[in-house]
Amino acid sequence: MNNKLSLNITQVQDKIRSGLLKSALRDINEALALNPDHPSALYLAAVCKRYQKDFEAAGNILKALKISSPDVGRVFQEQGHLYLTQKLYRLALDAFNVACIENSALIASWRAKAELHEKLKEYKLAREARLQYRYISSLPKPLLATMDLIAQNKWLKAEKRCRSFLISNQKNVEGMRLLASIGSYFGALEESEFLLESAINFEPNNVRVRIDYVHLLRQKQKFTKALEQAEKLLETEPANLQFMSVCAIENAQVDNHERALSLFNCVLENQPIDPITLTSKGHLMRTNGQQEEAIKNYRKALRNCPSHCEAFYALSNLKTYKFLENEIMAMRQQEKSDALTIQNRIYLYFGLAKAFEDLKNYDLSFDYYNKGNLLKKRKSGYDSDKMAEDLGAQKKFFTPDLFRCKDGFGCNKRDPIFIVGLPRAGSTLLEQILSSHSEVDGTLELPNILSLTQKLRLMRRDGVQPGYPEIISKISPDELRVFGENYIEETRIHRGEAPFFTDKMPNNFRHIGLIQLILPNAKIIDARRHPMACCFSGFKQLFAQGQEFTYGLEEIGRYYSDYVALMDHWEHVLPEKILRVDYEAVVEDLEFQVRRILAHCDLPFEQSCLDFHRTERSVRTASSEQVRQPIYKGGLEQWRKFEEFLGPLEKVLRPFL
Repeated sequence: MNNKLSLNITQVQDKIRSGLLKSALRDINEALALNPDHPSALYLAAVCKRYQKDFEAAGNILKALKISSPDVGRVFQEQGHLYLTQKLYRLALDAFNVACIENSALIASWRAKAELHEKLKEYKLAREARLQYRYISSLPKPLLATMDLIAQNKWLKAEKRCRSFLISNQKNVEGMRLLASIGSYFGALEESEFLLESAINFEPNNVRVRIDYVHLLRQKQKFTKALEQAEKLLETEPANLQFMSVCAIENAQVDNHERALSLFNCVLENQPIDPITLTSKGHLMRTNGQQEEAIKNYRKALRNCPSHCEAFYALSNLKTYKFLENEIMAMRQQEKSDALTIQNRIYLYFGLAKAFEDLKNYDLSFDYYNKGNLLKKRKSGYDSDKMAEDLGAQKKFFTPDLFRCKDGFGCNKRDPIFIVGLPRAGSTLLEQILSSHSEVDGTLELPNILSLTQKLRLMRRDGVQPGYPEIISKISPDELRVFGENYIEETRIHRGEAPFFTDKMPNNFRHIGLIQLILPNAKIIDARRHPMACCFSGFKQLFAQGQEFTYGLEEIGRYYSDYVALMDHWEHVLPEKILRVDYEAVVEDLEFQVRRILAHCDLPFEQSCLDFHRTERSVRTASSEQVRQPIYKGGLEQWRKFEEFLGPLEKVLRPFL
């Protein structure tokens, strides 16, 4: 509760329940005079207005709260009650649907969904909603509270509540599943995997747990194991369409594209207009380089379900696609909808931003990019000060003396080529160039180094937990070697027969010191790009996960500044270890830069690296279509079209310009 807000929430709620609406509104208005934007006070004001039948005022308050409130599930629940009071049953059902998606712990919304489906003679959907209502109602209150906190992005409080419950309920499977979800959010993937494996042992037929387990294995990029689990799930019910979809996605991850396509098509035979499956099939086509087929599936999804805004965003994320006039009109129409989830609205804003950028309406385009980022930022909880502190700890710990003391440690394999930097700095282009070489396998943004840092953070020595990177001072030479060997073995699944492979996880720049200690012969390339171009390109990109620093101009500017400072440190303590490659230099003189890169990696020159756009391979990043084209200069100065809006970014980046 904001300390400027003089409002007793419980007291106001009691007044509303007792019908003392004028008194309740007096209290609320006094509080709003001190803090006009406080979500709890505004929410209670909307409830009062509904009881007073001032539906327009209530609706206007809720419309604003959908953008600003951290508890958006309850905002949509109140929207449902508002429509229900007006006997607008279909609109009420839409609102309760969104409420349940945004916050699955809202028992009242599940009950209302079941009753409304029944009223509208949608009996199958009513049965499904009633089953979920009964399940949610049966959960222990601490777990309901945990789910509620997760929905509000209060992850630390959720973890504390869930762990406290599990101390006295150690075999509660739903509690274990929720804690695994929290662990996944924080990057504690090993603990999450252990929790889900234990939960499966206790309840082998628990579908929620098994699907979460598949998702976690994919997050850890244990794709073969994830596929095995998905296939086992499908074997239990071969006609289950949800299991088919899960299995299709996992087949796509291991490049079993024919099997994935067959499963998607099987789902579509039964549900020909399902927008989620059509969009997933589109993603598969895009990964394979079949852009026209991808577009057909995205468009079909939108024809049948215009509110499935992921398909709008998928079209924009092709980068080369330009929206038709009727598609822009459809997006603008969706913008007015009361029934979009927050994620769908984010997708919509980024799609509209790209559409108006292509139309050269840069004012409107930036407005939509900004709206999308503000919504995404609200969900992320990113802290620039904490990030700066973490990167500063790397500089403080990894000194020249430390590397001298540990010289010769680690695994001596030369296989990995790490491509680090900021996202949208050209790393996918460098990976495509290298993977076009006969001796190099292109892989993915591998999470293995980041997972190791999480493991080190949780490690205890001598009865204490020093934290990372300080814990490294307690690690023996043998352990460092084993860490390196484990990395080589764990990543083998992504490789072919080539002796070298790329790992293009950009955030590995934070852990170059650790990489040097466990894999001293690995090659490292720092992908750079003009600061304004790189940062604004990140601001324009909606990332599937991670990269929370990109959702604000000041935040991304500070992150760039901290990144450059850390890279300067690595170049000082590890001279000649890292090759810096500027994107602009690659565009200006491709052959010279390709020869530099290959020489740094001790690889002979091959013409195929210059003809990288002809290399056929799966590419899953946002640059997938761009790296299938020859080098072009058109993207170098795109940020200048938005320059008048980028003051906050330019101010932070001024020392680098």
